Amino acid sequence: MKFKLISSLKPEGDQPKAITQLTDFLNHDAEHALLLGVTGSGKTFTVANVIKNIQRPTLVISHNKTLAAQLYQELKEFFPKNSVHYFVSYYDYYQPEAYIPQTNTYIEKDAKINDLIDSLRHAATASILSRQDTIIVASVSCIYGLGNPEEYKKASIEIQCNQLMSPQELTKKLTTLQYKRNSIDPKRGEFRVRGDAIEITTPSNEEIIRIEFSATDKEKTAIMAISIRRPDIHAPFYPLHTARIFPAKHFVPPQKKLAQAIKNIRTELRERLVYLKKEGKLLEAQRLEERTRYDLEMIKEMGYAPGIENYSRHLDFREPGEPPYTLIDYFKKTHHDFLTVIDESHASIPQIRGMYAGDKSRKETLIAYGFRLPSALDNRPLTFDECTRKIGPILYVSATPAEYELKKSGPYIAEQIIRPTGLLDPEIEVRETKNQIRDVIEEIKKRSSAGERSLVLTLTKRLAEDITDFLKENGIKTEYLHSDIKTLERPEILKNLRMGNFDALVGINLLREGLDLPEVSFIAILDADKEGFLRNKTTLLQMIGRAARHLHGKVILYGDTITKSMRVAIDTTEERRKIQHEHNMLHGIVPRQIVKGIRKSILSESEAVQKNKEGDVVDSKNSDIKKIISALELEIKRASKEMNFELAAKIRDRVEKLSTKDGFAFGGKTADAKKYPKEH
Repeated sequence: MKFKLISSLKPEGDQPKAITQLTDFLNHDAEHALLLGVTGSGKTFTVANVIKNIQRPTLVISHNKTLAAQLYQELKEFFPKNSVHYFVSYYDYYQPEAYIPQTNTYIEKDAKINDLIDSLRHAATASILSRQDTIIVASVSCIYGLGNPEEYKKASIEIQCNQLMSPQELTKKLTTLQYKRNSIDPKRGEFRVRGDAIEITTPSNEEIIRIEFSATDKEKTAIMAISIRRPDIHAPFYPLHTARIFPAKHFVPPQKKLAQAIKNIRTELRERLVYLKKEGKLLEAQRLEERTRYDLEMIKEMGYAPGIENYSRHLDFREPGEPPYTLIDYFKKTHHDFLTVIDESHASIPQIRGMYAGDKSRKETLIAYGFRLPSALDNRPLTFDECTRKIGPILYVSATPAEYELKKSGPYIAEQIIRPTGLLDPEIEVRETKNQIRDVIEEIKKRSSAGERSLVLTLTKRLAEDITDFLKENGIKTEYLHSDIKTLERPEILKNLRMGNFDALVGINLLREGLDLPEVSFIAILDADKEGFLRNKTTLLQMIGRAARHLHGKVILYGDTITKSMRVAIDTTEERRKIQHEHNMLHGIVPRQIVKGIRKSILSESEAVQKNKEGDVVDSKNSDIKKIISALELEIKRASKEMNFELAAKIRDRVEKLSTKDGFAFGGKTADAKKYPKEH
């Protein structure tokens, strides 16, 4: 399927020129191109048009998860008929494995995996291996090891109707692919056997695949029917002729070569033990031997072990020092000609550069003290050079590009200074720091009374939290946003700000690049004269840009001096305002306020799907509830027939709950849940 952009928007301002230029650059084999667009000029819409024009699978890399979520939702709206996915780190909390020699402290890996994000990652990899019309919006986690895409696809099972296969054979294959059996309430990556059928909940949690078996004339068992449905409980099954079932985890040991991989790991272990004993490190040798042998037994028996990624070099049969497989390799596996968009490149590229060194330092300590084999070093993020060699062509997107992007793009630069709405860059004022918080309170109250929102930018998390508390004490509805807030809660907070559930949001770095908050008319930048990473010319321009989507946008820089960075930011903004004003006067354009719908966050969408799956969300109309009750009653009969009484009882409780929910009645009386007795 081709990319088809669906939107009521039409390219305006500088967008038509930028779209034409970038399409021409990329169609004529430019390896690097740059979209230099001011905040609020519609850079995402421009990129969407370029994707539509060049018709290539696209990887969009963002430097933070909040912005990635926003980009994902925008591109999903622009391409509703195509495959758009979200791929970020799936940890709500992550403490990497580490050892501190000075205090003899070993810190075991501790992580809390977000189930929803993990399912979205599986949906992304499955899509890129099976569809040409795929866009994946990713954080820089896309340069971390993910498992061999060739083994991932090779391990997948392709089934079709009339194929000779027994339920036992399929069950064994699913177990090999690390699916778990759950006869009562299967979650994603699990399956259940129901009579002559097997139901599989995919790792992406996007659908349930049902495979039905029957005996053939030759008394062999074959697949009689394949069907698929959404996870919500009342969704109907639709017939399929073929289906592909991908592994439940991304790290898939190569089954045919697993014995050889284990043999290679044991060889490395022997060599390492000889070295440690020769160095007199007997404790380290004992520790390494016990740990590695335990992991190998787990991998041999279960096909998986905690920390299996540390053996990925052997499992992938890579040479020492060879880069790991990443999401980028999933693109390269099936699409040699794909586009990479690096959004807010001035922030994303430094992040990509910095990932490798920190990971290497931590692993070297673990290896030196016998916690890991030396091959664990090859479970790592890509180096910057490895990353740039794998991706291409690259489209950089930024309002404040760094020297690297400008130099690499050379003549292939498209500018967007004129906004489609005719809005000017915000006004800027500098005020002294004395009584700055009291001043901020008065400014926020002015905006609040006009139904507008405010942002307050601080230097530290602690200060953000303290200022939030102080603003609340002074009668201002306020929340804070920083890196300690969980990934999927961040868009929810931004949505609540836009909806007016509170008037001001306090933050540090997350309120900079790319966030689309058209209701924000006022930004207070505290300690603007503290020259440094958080107050250099680039960060100041990005902060100022958050007020560029409002007709009455204003920014106040609180500082007792005007630093060089402040001067550059002020002058650049004033120059852009002048160009924009002259364009408006020349073409008779009256600036208009951006009005943008408030999307459901990824979190709220997922909660709705989960509730539908569990049967908790129903329409208030009796007819809709009747359909659900009817479907559940069939499920009870089927479970009872299969003597699965535990499942039948669980569904019966659900029927009883729905039957009496909010006093709904059917045919003048409440549905009789008692006809399904407590005991079977």
